[in-house]
Amino acid sequence: MQHGASIPDRDNHVQSHTEIDTRNGNGAIVSLDSVSKWFGNVVAVSDITLKIGSGITGLLGPNGAGKTTLLRMMCGLYSTSEGSVRLLGTDPRTDHDVYKRIGIMTENESAYEFMTGLEFVRLSARLKDLRREEAHLRAAIERVDMSFALDRKISTYSRGMRQRIRLAAALVGDPELLILDEPLNGADPTQRLRFQEILHQTAEEGRSVIISSHILEEVEEVSESVVLVVNGKLAAQGDFHAIRAALDDRPYHVKIECSDPKQLGGELAKLPAVQSVQFDPDGSIVVLTTNVAVLQLDLPVLAQHNDIRLTRIQPIDDSLESVFSYLVEG
Repeated sequence: MQHGASIPDRDNHVQSHTEIDTRNGNGAIVSLDSVSKWFGNVVAVSDITLKIGSGITGLLGPNGAGKTTLLRMMCGLYSTSEGSVRLLGTDPRTDHDVYKRIGIMTENESAYEFMTGLEFVRLSARLKDLRREEAHLRAAIERVDMSFALDRKISTYSRGMRQRIRLAAALVGDPELLILDEPLNGADPTQRLRFQEILHQTAEEGRSVIISSHILEEVEEVSESVVLVVNGKLAAQGDFHAIRAALDDRPYHVKIECSDPKQLGGELAKLPAVQSVQFDPDGSIVVLTTNVAVLQLDLPVLAQHNDIRLTRIQPIDDSLESVFSYLVEG
């Protein structure tokens, strides 16, 4: 495995006290020490220790994994039930001046519909006690390509536009750190690409970004390092490419529909990358493979050689839940 990733030993389940690779930064931007959070009898985050360095870090996990709770503790919106949090070297629960140095974009659409885009960004600056000239507010709005709608009521915005005006509000004050919870929800492909460009520009200016998502590819496109969370626990962390390589090595179930299932199934069973072959009542084949990439190369050749027509190929467990289940439970 490449250096820079920490994958928990599946025999020992989750190792919560490994440290993230911070060699791309000058130390930890955010650090958590044995942090847990519970609501009544529900454990949302369980004993997580990690350090996040500079650059763009993706916080990845399925819905309900504890990402939002973790982010809210990072920026002091939630207290911890156990453990401690340091944000830019200070305790965000007691040092409120730290909020002038960060920009936060929460998951819910906390944009006031009766306001114009400019009024909303102005309010955000005031809540952070930032006395910014109008030009600075307009510059933040222009940065997210929303100048054309700054005087329109937010009630007239599409969801993608609301996301961008909320990003503009987070950018006010030139924060050292952006904390963004599922910021790409509701964005169309063009808006998504522009959003990614803005995040890269922000990192190039020396700022840091923590962005959460439940979509693997979304995080891969923008992040330099990744923190993977499932069921409130740390599943893996570090260099994205090393983690992705580890994920690609996991067993996958692939469903195949073709013109001659019995013949193709027999041929597939001979392949080294295939662990098992099952025949479904609907006539399809379910293959368990340890190497999807090799199967994707071999399958068309095998079908053509045996004059078999492939009609459908579909991974049936390629979800984040199954990925994390593999990493955490083995």
